[in-house]
Order: sequence, then C-alpha cells, then structure tokens
Amino acid sequence: MAAAGSELIGGPIGRHALLGMHWLTPVRIVALLAIGMFALGMVQKLPCYNGGWFFGATSQYTHACYSDIPHLYAGRGFADGLIPYFDRLPGDMEYLEYPVLTGVFMEVASWMTPHGGGIQHREQIYWLVNAGMLMICAAVVAVCVARTHRRRPWDGLLVALAPAAALTATINWDLLAIALTAAGMLMWSRSRPLAAGILIGLATAAKLYPVLLLGPLLVLCWRAGAWRAFRKALAGTVVSWLVVNLPVMITHDAAGFHIREGWAKFYTFSQERPIDFGSIWLLISQRTGNPLEDANTYATLLMIVGCGAIGLLTLYAPRRPRFAQLAFLVVALFILTNKVYSPQYVLWLTPLAALARPRWRDFLIWQACEVLYFLGIWTYLAYTGSGDKHQGLPTEGYQLAIALHLLGTLYLCALVVRDILMPERDVVRRDGDDDPSGGVLDRSPDVFVLGRAYHPPRHAVQFQATPRVRWGAVRD
Repeated sequence: MAAAGSELIGGPIGRHALLGMHWLTPVRIVALLAIGMFALGMVQKLPCYNGGWFFGATSQYTHACYSDIPHLYAGRGFADGLIPYFDRLPGDMEYLEYPVLTGVFMEVASWMTPHGGGIQHREQIYWLVNAGMLMICAAVVAVCVARTHRRRPWDGLLVALAPAAALTATINWDLLAIALTAAGMLMWSRSRPLAAGILIGLATAAKLYPVLLLGPLLVLCWRAGAWRAFRKALAGTVVSWLVVNLPVMITHDAAGFHIREGWAKFYTFSQERPIDFGSIWLLISQRTGNPLEDANTYATLLMIVGCGAIGLLTLYAPRRPRFAQLAFLVVALFILTNKVYSPQYVLWLTPLAALARPRWRDFLIWQACEVLYFLGIWTYLAYTGSGDKHQGLPTEGYQLAIALHLLGTLYLCALVVRDILMPERDVVRRDGDDDPSGGVLDRSPDVFVLGRAYHPPRHAVQFQATPRVRWGAVRD
C-alpha cells in the first residue's frame, strides 16, 4: 500500500537513494503514526479510566477496556510501598509474578505516582504513568522495524497502524520486552551480534519469549558457518540476563546461598498455572470435558517437535531463510502451544510479522482475527460475570473466537513457510535483497546444507540458456 502510494512521488526507495535530506523522513513518519495510534488506544480505555475499572462487575468487559495495570498497583503492593521480590504480599499471590526487569519497570512507575489522594485517583495516575512509558516503547518498536530493512522503511507502518496492537498496548507491560527485542534484531541486522545478544538478554529479563530467538540464530549460523557471531550473541544474552537477575535471584543467610523465593515466583507460577483463556488447550478442554491436567507435558512436547521441524526447514530450504522469518515462526509456535493466550500477546508477533511477511493483505487478515478475539474474550467474561443475565458472548461464541485467533496465526505461518520453500515468492527478496535483517548472514555462502542448494525460480528456468543483457554496456 505504501509502495503503491509512493509512485506519486517517485516510487519505492532504490538501492542508491539518498535518505535523510528532509526532516520528515519515513522513520519519523512511522514513529509519529505509532504514537498517534497508541494515543487512540488510550482513548479507547477512557470508559474504564472514568469508572469501569472501579465500579460494576462487568463494566470493564462490556466496554472492552480492561487493563492489568491499575488493578496490580494495589494488588501487588506498589500502593503500600512494598519492594517486589523482597517483601511478601498479602493474599494467595505471595510475590510479584513477573520477571525482574518488568518488576523494575513497574516499580519505577510507582515512584513517579503521587502517593496523596484516594486509591482510585492513584491507580488512574499509575496507569497514565505506565502508558507514557509504554508509549516510548511502542515508538521504539516502530522505529526499529522501520530501520531493520534498510530499503523498506515503510514496512514499519504495519506496526504503527496495527489495530490489535493499539487495542492491547496498555493491557500489560509486554511492550518493554518487545522494544528490547526489536532493538536487538536491529543490532543483529547491523552486524553487531554482541549488542544484539545484550538486548535479547535484557528482553528475556523482562519476558521469557525473547530467548527463543537464539534458536533461529543457532541454525542460521550453523548453515552459514557464522559461529563466532553466534557465540558473541549467546555470551551477550547470558551475561546481560545474569547482571539483571543475580542481585534479586541470590539470597544469603547462615545456611549459605539460596535462590530467592520471590525471584522464582515467575517461573513456579508459569509452571503451575492451569490452562487458561485463549489457548488451544482450553478449547479442547471445553469441547471434550477433559481438564487436561498434563497440558504442561503436551505443550512442551509440541514445542520441542515444532522447533525441530523449524530447524529441519532451515537446513533443507533451497535458500537460507531470513532471520525474521524464523523468529516469527518460533514465537508463533510458542503462542500456539502455550497454556494461555492473553490478548496482549499479539504484540509479540506484530513486529516479527511485519518483517517476516510485509504484505498488507495478509497482515490485515491476521489482525482482523486478533481484533475479533480481543472482542470475544471481553464479551465472554462479561457473559460469565453477569450472573443470570448472561449479557455477552456464550461459551460457544468464545470458542469460535479462539479458533479464529488460531487460524489467523496459522495462516500467516503457512505463508511464511511457503516463502521459505519458494524464496522467489518472498516479498523482501523480490527487490534483490537476501536477508536485510541477517547482519553477518546477509549474502554469506552456505557451509552446511541438508537439502539441495539454491535453485532459480521455476518460471525462469526456460530462460537459462538465453544470453544475458547488460544494460548500459558499450558494444565494441
């Protein structure tokens, strides 16, 4: 869409285009639009900000404006000045159930929240402070995506204008990890593997899923023989993760060093958590009546098998897949097999989808499925929380919303796999690029391949015997 519209002013950006000559560059336009869409998402939360979070059993669901942020301000001890991971919380949740860097983010926001006035007013201010910090993260994500593919800055519009991202941006704190992940991918695309690893490690300290990107980097570097770059990225990831976690992770007493219970809460909670909203396991459980108590085992086995399949796809593909393609597939696999799918998880995939399959039609089909799921879960909670009134979406309707989410994600995965198996259909590679997000992998030769080597597009085979035309050459 952006490329077609740009025909009016000269067409898509060429290989030797001189950028940055005007203050309103494509990257700045993408950043401004991302901030504008984020602001619209904040406006969508107004019914809850004005009372839905505080009054009425289902008001925040009927208006589809729920957010964890104001509820956890008091529920996790920030309103009382408790220190995450160190101070025990009243109630069933004894400690904060988020990774350390996210906990730091939440704590910093609480420092900037005035402690005077009623609790409702303080929760409103806390949400506004977090929204302002998350807006910066959203702009960082859009800018990083726009700059990862040097010749395709307008692909950042996919992230900036994503409707599902605007609706879910302030539900939770996921944008912090997503911004660090996007920055890490940008550093990798600039052939800076150590910096990329440091940022991926910080992202993993904020959310677990970014560590999955090391898997695609492993098999890609294996195929290209770029072991030095992978070792740097791995070392950066491990060291940065330890620097953030060790001060909170280790405690010492008379008996010696121990793992702090508060730090481990995120991992024990993730392990013990039963199947929950949005997952394929909930859909199966509701349809069959089976509680699926072994869902952890099933999910783990599916994840292992799926990662093995992605690895084989990488080594057998006729041309080495792009980093963004494999990153999208492995994170999508994690989402599809996980025990829970919260609406804000769509944010994880949005920048990866924009880099892996930058086509508006396919992107918007997937986004439409996610918007329908976003509406489905809130109307379902309104239905289950309204007692005998049953105002909202019944169980069968919610199951359809889960199916739409699963099918939309699988649809985009299928297109990415097709692009890997048929690289001539890859939108990014049509312009002559190899792997703009690959950094040291871009245009590097293969060292280890299980399948056949790269072959030309099928539709070009008949022209192999014809002489090549060198345009602009002077004939003797």
